[in-house]
Amino acid sequence: MLGLLGGLAGAAILVAILLFTGVIGKSAATTSSSGTSTGQSITINSSDEDASTATAVASKCLSSVVSITVETSDGEALGSGVIYDTDGDIITNYHVIDGATSITVDINGTTYDASVVGSDSSSDIAVVKAELNGASVTPIEVGDSDDLVVGDWVMTIGSPFGLDQSVSTGIVSALYRSTVLSSSSGNTVYSNLIQIDAAINQGNSGGALVNNKGQLVGINTLLESTSGDFSGIGFSIPGNYAVSIAKKIIAGETVTHAYIGLSMLTVNSQNAKSNNLSVNSGAYVAEVTSGGPADKAGIKQGDIITKIDDTTITSADGMIIAVRSHEEGDVVTVTFNRNGTEQSVQVTLGNDEQLQEEQQQQEKQQNSLLEEFGYGNNSSNSAY
Repeated sequence: MLGLLGGLAGAAILVAILLFTGVIGKSAATTSSSGTSTGQSITINSSDEDASTATAVASKCLSSVVSITVETSDGEALGSGVIYDTDGDIITNYHVIDGATSITVDINGTTYDASVVGSDSSSDIAVVKAELNGASVTPIEVGDSDDLVVGDWVMTIGSPFGLDQSVSTGIVSALYRSTVLSSSSGNTVYSNLIQIDAAINQGNSGGALVNNKGQLVGINTLLESTSGDFSGIGFSIPGNYAVSIAKKIIAGETVTHAYIGLSMLTVNSQNAKSNNLSVNSGAYVAEVTSGGPADKAGIKQGDIITKIDDTTITSADGMIIAVRSHEEGDVVTVTFNRNGTEQSVQVTLGNDEQLQEEQQQQEKQQNSLLEEFGYGNNSSNSAY
């Protein structure tokens, strides 16, 4: 009897240890796939964000992420892309294909020629189409990036340093990060970025950020680092925004953005003092587009914008980001200082389609003049 009781006690202790260490008792990650135009139909079940989740997510998503090789006049560049549909349309970053003279994509070990369907440089999104020649591909399943919260488990998929189909896991570190970057193609406005600590390195640009269900929630695009290598801070364009732009590009529609109709300069303590301005930070209105949203609302040259809704404006870039964080037709409250007096007006945001047309016309005229004098094409796309 004592021996039997001792054996039962020992078995109970062993079971407890196995449960505690996770050797037994975990939910399995299950997959069953069928390729469709909206991505693989794979269900992932797991009791926690452990290795089994990462394995299942990688298994589901790797076939939907491609590596992109771009030939330019300066040499070869590498990036990543995400298969959007069975026609071979692939979402990537504009800066991946900027200046491309030829493009190839590697899909599951097979190389295909590709061409640019269209792009929007100011939001850093582009679509390329692979010449599949009858081959079948697996589109990624698209999730809802608006559902993300800080702390959510995520995975990056791409080709860092040309290492195809590499994955890295992490969490959502923060939401609604924004910045404006200047380049030869004009200003790129990144609004409402997803900050993550999963690795993003050179070559990851244009790759997928997926959630624990293996659904696309972002397009990886930037990293913050003093060395140029990943330092634990990366950024992705929200999937909802990227997909909405890609849909317009594929449909042949003009990609437009929220527009207020102002040219602005940054106000700081130095120029405020030298110009006797009434505030020492904000966005100085240098020009108001006649008939534009701001003009209709009564904003005038010389006004200094200090707030949009509840967002404090401390620079021209901050004003740009605040506007682009909204949609066409949104009504915003703009607070500004005019000759020392604070005022507020309601502005109904328009879109920048007419501005883009004017800029494209100016570029054509400039390029024609340059070609006439033998300087070649100097086209830039700074629709903003």
